[in-house]
Amino acid sequence: MKPRIFRLDTLAGVLALALSTVAFAGQAPGADSAPDVPVSHHDRVYAAEQFSNTVSVTDPADNRLLGVIRLGDPSPGNFSPLYRGQVLVHGMGFSPDHKTIAVVSIGSNSVSFIDTATNVVKHVTYVGRSPHEAFFTPDGKEVWVTVRGENYVAVLDGTTFEEETRITTPAGPGMQIFSPDGKYGYVCSSFNPETDIVSVADHQIIAKVKQDSPFCPNIAATPDGKQVWFTLKDVGRTQVFDAKPPFRLLKTLDTGPITNHVNIVRNANGMFAYVTVGGLNEVKVFRTDNYAQVATIPVGNLPHGLWPSGDGSRIYVGLENGDALTAIDTMTNKVIAQVPIGQAPQAITYVPDAVPDGDGMQNLQPLGLAGNTAHIRLVSANAKAQPSGNSPTSVALFDQGLLQVLQASVTGLDPKQPYVLGLSDHPDGSGAIEGLANFMTNPAGSAIVNAIGQIRQVVSVNDPHSDGARRYLVIAPQMAGKPGPVVQVQAL
Repeated sequence: MKPRIFRLDTLAGVLALALSTVAFAGQAPGADSAPDVPVSHHDRVYAAEQFSNTVSVTDPADNRLLGVIRLGDPSPGNFSPLYRGQVLVHGMGFSPDHKTIAVVSIGSNSVSFIDTATNVVKHVTYVGRSPHEAFFTPDGKEVWVTVRGENYVAVLDGTTFEEETRITTPAGPGMQIFSPDGKYGYVCSSFNPETDIVSVADHQIIAKVKQDSPFCPNIAATPDGKQVWFTLKDVGRTQVFDAKPPFRLLKTLDTGPITNHVNIVRNANGMFAYVTVGGLNEVKVFRTDNYAQVATIPVGNLPHGLWPSGDGSRIYVGLENGDALTAIDTMTNKVIAQVPIGQAPQAITYVPDAVPDGDGMQNLQPLGLAGNTAHIRLVSANAKAQPSGNSPTSVALFDQGLLQVLQASVTGLDPKQPYVLGLSDHPDGSGAIEGLANFMTNPAGSAIVNAIGQIRQVVSVNDPHSDGARRYLVIAPQMAGKPGPVVQVQAL
């Protein structure tokens, strides 16, 4: 038998674990019986970046961006009928052996399987319309992909990555996660107000949990196998249910507008759920035993995905409108680092020991164009001097070359009402408004609004390509098909 060779840093980590308390071991999505893995240069933090079509790769030991894996091109290059890259890189999961990440691109209906040691795309599987998230079963034998644009979960072989079967669900399955013992799959919905509990052994739906709204983007299971937490983006809530039969609802929390993702951390203080609240630019922290909120952490514009380190000492958060990765110390709940990454990060995964040997720099590219983004605030038309930390709307202009993708994280409006995001010739929004995007607010009075064009050139006073005829971003209600009095204006 070939002798096993141990790295010195691995031995040090094992020794540290042996000398420390093991009661706090096990981080999501693993079981609490799994040993914690101390942060090291062998770990990687991956972010799926929707508008640069990249996956950024960060070393958490020194919070340094190593480069990006480029899965596709920016717009309008990806509009060609001959285009073969990926579009709208969005979801992400990883294998139990930490050797593979699965990256979902919702615009090209694909799952790219990437080798963590070499950053090479080793397989691409195409599934149905608008897949959202992918994750391996705890035994690594299957990969479940929620096909949100249709009505099923695609089940792929965990080795060949080819589709084997489908689990039919109500339309719009949003995300799936598994119980640590691998017995149940929990599938929340983005189009129907129910979460389905599926028996992994036979792929049968065995129970349903009622959601307070139809729009669940994210779901997480606690490492002790007792609870499942899911978020409701449209109503700004987070709900908790019993992870075992009869799967009863345990708690509903009002977390705030554009509640995005949730994940679980265990440390010496206990077990906690961390929830990103995009409309407040905050991460909220709740105990899992009594659901008490214990911290509110300002992190930056539009926090989206988040994932804990292998020892629970940190949690990493992607800032969708900030093009950055924020690191939080979970013992103090303070931000300890911010790393520039690609455009509009969505899902985040932290993979311990992703690169067992070497520097893991193979096949990475510089950030390049993906690092170019302009940031704008919109404030209430009646409070132009509003402090920057209280701006109801953040706007990012993601550079695509000559064009920019605009994304506005809109809050502070009336619920379920039509509005227009547009351009005005005057800072106060007076005069005619040229519409960029019509939108409807959700029940929390918020929305994510997108547009594309040469927008930075006319709204940014410092843009070198501006022709001097500056205009201003505004939001106004739609009244009889026309913009009404302006309610939000661009901060100067």
